[in-house]
Amino acid sequence: MKRCTRALLSVSDKRGLVELARALAEMSIEILSTGGTARRLRENGIPLREVSQVTGLPEMLDGRVKTLHPAIHAGILARRDDPRHLEELERQGFAPIDLVVVNLYPFAETAARPEATPAELIEEIDIGGPTLIRAAAKNFMGVAVVVSPDDYPRVIEELKAGGALSLQTRLELARKAFALTAGYDSTIAPRLEELQAEADGLKRAGASGFPAVLSLRGPKVMDLRYGENPHQRAALYRLAGVYPAEASGVGGARQLQGKELSYNNLLDLDAAWDLASEFDASTFARRGERQSNQEPVAVIIKHTNPCGVAVSATQAEAYEKALACDPVSAFGSVLGFNQAVTAGTAEAMSKLFVEAVAAPGYQPGALELLAKKKNLRLLEVTRSAPLGSVIPSEACPERSRRVEGSAFRGEWRVRSISGGLLIQDKDCAQLNYEQLRTVTKRVPTAAEMQSLLFAWVVAKHVKSNAVVYARDGQTVGIGAGQMSRVDAVKLGAQKARELGHAERLKGSVLASDAFFPFPDGVEEAAKAGVTAIIQPGGSVRDPEVMAAADRLGLAMVLTGVRHFRH
Repeated sequence: MKRCTRALLSVSDKRGLVELARALAEMSIEILSTGGTARRLRENGIPLREVSQVTGLPEMLDGRVKTLHPAIHAGILARRDDPRHLEELERQGFAPIDLVVVNLYPFAETAARPEATPAELIEEIDIGGPTLIRAAAKNFMGVAVVVSPDDYPRVIEELKAGGALSLQTRLELARKAFALTAGYDSTIAPRLEELQAEADGLKRAGASGFPAVLSLRGPKVMDLRYGENPHQRAALYRLAGVYPAEASGVGGARQLQGKELSYNNLLDLDAAWDLASEFDASTFARRGERQSNQEPVAVIIKHTNPCGVAVSATQAEAYEKALACDPVSAFGSVLGFNQAVTAGTAEAMSKLFVEAVAAPGYQPGALELLAKKKNLRLLEVTRSAPLGSVIPSEACPERSRRVEGSAFRGEWRVRSISGGLLIQDKDCAQLNYEQLRTVTKRVPTAAEMQSLLFAWVVAKHVKSNAVVYARDGQTVGIGAGQMSRVDAVKLGAQKARELGHAERLKGSVLASDAFFPFPDGVEEAAKAGVTAIIQPGGSVRDPEVMAAADRLGLAMVLTGVRHFRH
């Protein structure tokens, strides 16, 4: 790149603009500009030429056409190492443009506003900006393109040092430029699927299904030490446009202390946060009614499965009850809380080796205590939306929250398979009390129903085949990831007995994430001391399963909702 003599500045995001332009002017670099950018520079006494002076044409069509002219694009695209290109520029009376500083109309911000109209969305689709960026990025061998104010200080420093930007810098800037335009288009495409053509024009009604072409984008947050195993590479990306807020969830969490996060840490943290978030304000039910207060919940995760979950009057009590379920497996675990971690909880946690914690916040006293464990990773997580499995609604909260014209369509779960990606909605199906059916002669007591609902929420987050034994807001035994349901029932009871919970099994309840294919699972549960069962139903052998429950004196409730988790 020869010495930079001419720059084009046209930006929507005006952070750092004046400082950059003033530095360019001090280096005698001619500035071309347009519209609002030119006005801002003039207001600050910075000399410039309007693009219209170069093209010989005024801005047209309410600013839709400003820079789309050979005098601009030839100056950007001419190869500096090709004499014929330079001669042709001279014949046409055009001059090279060495630096292009452009960012784009804020389409994503406009689309995020529920009240934004189709017309507003369409006007925020930038045409000239991406064209300028792509042209300059293509010709990075001789032209520098800057799309982020974050890069202005580096550009100023390098230009002041040598009058030009190095090839390495120009290459890095070109990569950022193409990433920006690719992301910009991938933001626009799914939003157009929200528009419906009607007799009187366009209506913004929300997307009705998955897009015909999937575009996922997002910045890399960090490289990870390794993947599931040391021989595997890994990185964390934050997916933009899939979640309701880019800073929400574990992917957007703020790490307050501790070692760098590993791939496995993040998987476990996500599992812990997901389950803890089920017990959000006004979502957990007692006796089939909504609670007005939020009960503290503590979740202990090992290898993405809960090994202890409990609710209680205080967070510290909830933690102690969750730990009591399986203190052996809890060593080296990951914890999740639905409320800010208190000093009392932090003191109780200090007795256990914990890898990481996910919570919506930490009280000062808790941070002071946990700071003594320098390697303990603490994540402060922002909620994306209330979840909850036990509120009287059939729809996902994300979907039911959508107001007319909103672009928000809830979270997706994305998993890779060989040669492709699998996409599904987040499992936020909720129980509708009116559809719960007691199918046995004995009806659950109020206490049993409360325990059944608690166990059902936990079972949703246990890998299939899954069963959860629970009692008084506390898990007693968990059977996870078994190939047969009766084995899951046996394993949950076996673990409870091994850990000294045989007496607590008596009078406990059981939740199953899917139906019982045979009566044997119900029979094993009764042997363990279970008095009530909640399960989806739907097996061809449901009558046999219900008959077994009646024969054994159990209460059984059917939900009609399955929660497989693979």
